[in-house]
Amino acid sequence: MSALAGIVRFDGGEAQAADGERMMDAMAHYVADDARTWRGGPAFLGCRIRWITPESVGERMPDGGSAVEGLRIVADAILDNRGELFAKLEVPAGRREMITDGELIVLAYRRWGRLAPSHLIGDFAFMIWDETRRELFGARDLFGSRSLYYHIGAGRLAFATTMTPLLALPDTDGRLDEAWLAEFMAIPEMFESTDPGATPYVGIRQVPPGHAVVFADGRARIESYGSIEPTEPLRLGSDGEYEEAMRDIFGEAVRARLRTHREVAATLSGGLDSGAVAGFAARELQREGKTLQAYSSVPSSGFADWTPGHAAADERPYIAATVRHVGNIEASYMDFEGISPLTEVDEWIDLLESPYKFFENSYWLKGIHERAGSRGAGILLTGARGNFTVSWGPALDYYAQLLKRMKWMRLSRELRMFGANKGIGRRRLLSTLGKLAFPALSGARRGGDEPDLPAMLIHPDFAQRTGVFAKLRGGDGGAGAAGNGRYGQGFGRGARGGRSGAAADPFAVRREKLASLAAANKNGATATKLSLRYGVWERDPTCDLRVVRFCLSVPVEQYVRDGMDRALIRRATKSVLPDEVRLNQRIRGVQGADWIYRAAPMWPRLLDELRRLCDDSAVAGYLHVDRIRAAAAGIGREPRPELAFHPEMRLLLRSVILYRFIKRHA
Repeated sequence: MSALAGIVRFDGGEAQAADGERMMDAMAHYVADDARTWRGGPAFLGCRIRWITPESVGERMPDGGSAVEGLRIVADAILDNRGELFAKLEVPAGRREMITDGELIVLAYRRWGRLAPSHLIGDFAFMIWDETRRELFGARDLFGSRSLYYHIGAGRLAFATTMTPLLALPDTDGRLDEAWLAEFMAIPEMFESTDPGATPYVGIRQVPPGHAVVFADGRARIESYGSIEPTEPLRLGSDGEYEEAMRDIFGEAVRARLRTHREVAATLSGGLDSGAVAGFAARELQREGKTLQAYSSVPSSGFADWTPGHAAADERPYIAATVRHVGNIEASYMDFEGISPLTEVDEWIDLLESPYKFFENSYWLKGIHERAGSRGAGILLTGARGNFTVSWGPALDYYAQLLKRMKWMRLSRELRMFGANKGIGRRRLLSTLGKLAFPALSGARRGGDEPDLPAMLIHPDFAQRTGVFAKLRGGDGGAGAAGNGRYGQGFGRGARGGRSGAAADPFAVRREKLASLAAANKNGATATKLSLRYGVWERDPTCDLRVVRFCLSVPVEQYVRDGMDRALIRRATKSVLPDEVRLNQRIRGVQGADWIYRAAPMWPRLLDELRRLCDDSAVAGYLHVDRIRAAAAGIGREPRPELAFHPEMRLLLRSVILYRFIKRHA
């Protein structure tokens, strides 16, 4: 992995080494390796490298190993379609084994110019200085797996992997962007802003996922490229052919992500997605003489599971079943004693350079990265996006479609088998389907204009001054900002969190989630900065572009079949996962259910901090202190563990996170 930085002058002067060195010094907060720099005319490029892939060992960017004269690259990239690129670019067989991914990107740029990113599959952010054209060109991958920020001012452009180096420049002052801040507070979902180029700071922007950037002649242009959409629907001859196709394409996605000269780790829960990733990876690694390190977060000792009967906070029985069945897995169950979301707030703000919302899982996300990195892992596999790709399959929504289309025979058979698999009676199923299929007749509310409770974190006056709720209701914030409506259609609906209009359609929701620039920014920033801190690169085969396109092309009937939701992955992993995991439709794991139990010893201190927050003039104009006071009084001094996911608990924790972040910049 690499941390990038650079400065390009627009006014004909030379890039100032002082600015560049200041940026590189700021980058040292994230990476320990020596910086490599290059300065030529108006361009100053710098890179700190941690070698992950076998080909990258000894790589020197931007000046070492340049594949083409006149081109200099700084890249944070692992490409997964190297074989395809070798063939297209006619790379001699003798060079292929050790050519770096950065060199491949340069060769792709020489061949296809600004169209090069659309030929790349993998995780990447890069910048290329083209001496002949006197321009800087860069891009982020379609899913925004690596971050890339920039600042324009004082006759030059500066860019970096993190925001701290840019904040070190003399013409940036760290002022907060109030439009970003308002949306962060008003959006109840995990993402942060409808503007995919925005950051928390005035004057610092980010290249959106799936976009390329060109800086030339004193101007910056950002353009979208590529698409997640398949070229056409997939039509195969039998169920078995779909299962084989799934195994082939998913297996290749996993294999591509094992390319490292270091150890390979994985997050492992008791579910299908991480289990399938671990199953394919462990078998492949055995051929290489390696063992898969698997890390699982489990509840703190003494925690009494309060979750309902169809859920489980402790997934160890299912994890153990996967480990036994698959083999070649070294399992580590991590209970993180003494650690809670409250102990991690300041470190996460430092790490992300921004506030965050995913506090329930923050302690184990960071803890697993730290442990895997300390044990020599270069890659940490996850199955984070599997719910919308390989393990998609919304049974009830599909059955509601059958009901509306009056497909009685198929519906009757499916309901009988689904009810038996889930342990649900037919009458209850029919009642649920009727509400899904005909919400108007049932009186069900499909969402509305009022924000959800977490949105009330924002002070009403601040919300009115910024017009944030009107903007979110408009639903077009992402389209205009990115310059392409392809990803923008879902931002307004997603910000409200309701199931209204097209978003009520699970098929539309799926595409919106996969194509969301806002979600990609959040995921990419977290993965990038954790990797820079702990030296292990998070990789998700369920979000491989080839896998995504394949899954979007498969008929829905393959995903809901014989009373099974998520049916395709269940069938395709028959030889990979144990039946108690593969066919489990009754119990779902709940991550972070014990966070209040963990945080209880610190709760009195949290209440004291909330009181200080409500009396602090620095945040009074931003945060809805009356709502915060009421929520704190309602929860009391001894919060019950079963309130872990209550909206007012979320409001209180998000308030503290925002308070600490704002105080740093007040």
